[in-house]
Amino acid sequence: MGVDYYKPEYYRNRELSWIQFNYRVLEEARDKTLPLFERLKFLSITSSNLDEFFMVRVASLKDMVHAEYKKPDIAGMTPEVQLEKISEVLHEFVTLQYSTYNRSLLPLLEQEGVRVITSHEKLTREEGAFVDRYFQESVYPVLTPMAVDSSRPFPLIRNKTLNIAALIAKKSDGGEKNPEKNQEKGQEKHLDFATVQVPSVLPRIVRVPSKTGVAVILLEEIIERNIAKLFLNYDVVCAHPYRIERNADLSFDEDEAADLLKEIQKQLKRRQWGEVIKLEVDEHVDKRLLKLLKKELNIKDQDIYKISGPLDLTFLMKLYGLEGFDHLKVPKYVPKKVAAIDPELSIFENIRRGDIFLHHPYQTFDPVVDFIRQASVDPHVLAIKQTLYRVSGNSPIIAALAKAAENGKQVSVLVELKARFDEENNIIWAKMLEKAGCHVIYGLLGLKTHSKITLVVRDEEDGIRRYVHLGTGNYNDATAKLYTDCGLLTCNRAIGEDATAVFNMLSGYSEPLAWNKLAVAPLWLRNRFLAMIHRERDHAKAGKKARIVAKMNSLCDREIIAALYEASAAGVKIDLVVRGICCLKVGLPGISENISVRSIVGNFLEHSRIFYFYNNGEENVYMGSADWMPRNLDKRVEILFPVENEKLKNQVIHILEVELEDNVKARVLKPDGEYERVDKRGKVLINSQETFCVEAEQQEKGENPEEHARVFIPMESIDE
Repeated sequence: MGVDYYKPEYYRNRELSWIQFNYRVLEEARDKTLPLFERLKFLSITSSNLDEFFMVRVASLKDMVHAEYKKPDIAGMTPEVQLEKISEVLHEFVTLQYSTYNRSLLPLLEQEGVRVITSHEKLTREEGAFVDRYFQESVYPVLTPMAVDSSRPFPLIRNKTLNIAALIAKKSDGGEKNPEKNQEKGQEKHLDFATVQVPSVLPRIVRVPSKTGVAVILLEEIIERNIAKLFLNYDVVCAHPYRIERNADLSFDEDEAADLLKEIQKQLKRRQWGEVIKLEVDEHVDKRLLKLLKKELNIKDQDIYKISGPLDLTFLMKLYGLEGFDHLKVPKYVPKKVAAIDPELSIFENIRRGDIFLHHPYQTFDPVVDFIRQASVDPHVLAIKQTLYRVSGNSPIIAALAKAAENGKQVSVLVELKARFDEENNIIWAKMLEKAGCHVIYGLLGLKTHSKITLVVRDEEDGIRRYVHLGTGNYNDATAKLYTDCGLLTCNRAIGEDATAVFNMLSGYSEPLAWNKLAVAPLWLRNRFLAMIHRERDHAKAGKKARIVAKMNSLCDREIIAALYEASAAGVKIDLVVRGICCLKVGLPGISENISVRSIVGNFLEHSRIFYFYNNGEENVYMGSADWMPRNLDKRVEILFPVENEKLKNQVIHILEVELEDNVKARVLKPDGEYERVDKRGKVLINSQETFCVEAEQQEKGENPEEHARVFIPMESIDE
């Protein structure tokens, strides 16, 4: 009998799975074994993660509800049901966030000499005098109080800004201070609404002079303390901070857009007018004030979050940056040099000696920057072609590309304008590159170009040679120190031909009939993955050893998951390392009993994508820019590339092996859908990220840790 691997009960909802990931990040903030300031950092990350989740994912579901779209997701949940469940789970999550902040982190900070003044009412006389002076001199001139009455409509409250709302009464009305007087007259005092934005141009954390340790207060507390100075003819009845988030998911018809750049610029302005999808208020907010906000912002109760503490915990990242507390942080890791690169030779000479594998942030990102820098001034280089998705604020790669164009080289750059929340940044870079003489392409119609590829064409003695860099992460020198990613530098002829074909496809409409080594989405990648999964299934059915190991950020593609279920049912041993969303269920009888899923959350953000297929002993290893998600396989330009050099292949397999042995930062998915830390009792502790740091240092010193690394035995767990 055939098994239906597509049943909704075999899948988890994508959004709830993402919330589980954010819980794993919150676990790091609650981990008492971590240095205190690292815990602050992780709590800050949970807050910024949540912001993006609301502005994009929750916003998208609300759009579906408004459009009366009722089609269930792969787990059988309609958009309306998803929103209800998300609200329920996230209210619990926010409660745990602030319990962590108030009950754990604040007392520990005070023990370490950092006093966060949680309310302006707790200021001493001297501190109050300082704060009032600071308000008068530095804050007051910047503020713009806005009252609402018949002549002044409710103002635009900007997305993600922190604001203070107040109810005010004219002094002649008697105000809050003398309610009996109004009652005697039989009058109900008239209250006006007013709001003031906490200026983002000023530091949110303000240091207050202290005789012992460090004392800080948040800017909104300073404003709230002095808010009466903004409404001199009124009594301030109450004042409370609030914050909103709007639908920030850009939507436009690319077919109708005459100029994509101008259309995106126009849409960016509309983000500030998007539907309000979340309201955060102080838990002690006055009921009358909340009622007014709820009405004006047109928001439902389930989207209101009453906060027990400061709104927007991302300020903790600024607190993390306080100087003098290095002993409460993990020592800053400095990426190591790549042992395979001889600094006495040019980058091109190094690549000609053999393919070079890069493992960031354990190894420095400098070779990638040097690759483009040297190409920009090398007289033998004829052309540079590159895709850019997200780059740093002061990108050396952008500078090198501009210089190359100024030096007369043909420079073609695809700048993906639709990279979410980097649109404005990418528009600036695109214009700058155009000004320098680069040929700039603004992505493809209907697709995002998410691939990470650079092609350098060089005229050499034996003819034209193509040098290629392929990666799993962005060309961003800043995040390359924080994200784990892999890269390959090669001058392999077949890959060079494929790279040329990729750029011809991006710049024109030239689509090759076949590819040598690369698999490209949305053309061939889905089918390539399915074919390799089915091949392992067929090997298992034939009684041969079969194994799949895959590492990625997210897994939510139903067709891929169904293929994995089918392979597992046939006897294929499947180990998945999935950092974030995972819609696959483990432990389903007869379906996913041979599948394990683990998530690693550590000091660095796991970002690399690696895919291993045993293939009857041939061991195929691939890396790429795509996760197993519908958007990556069907709606983006992605590249999967093979690692064929045996030495490099073993290095990549070693990465998978160490991550499968991690028992410090790994959490394993259980059949009930929960993630649990690995039981490490009686075992040698293995923190994969720390292991890679040590190995990178050994490589830099020439100690070559590969010689004493265990060989990856694909079938070990099955044979046992």
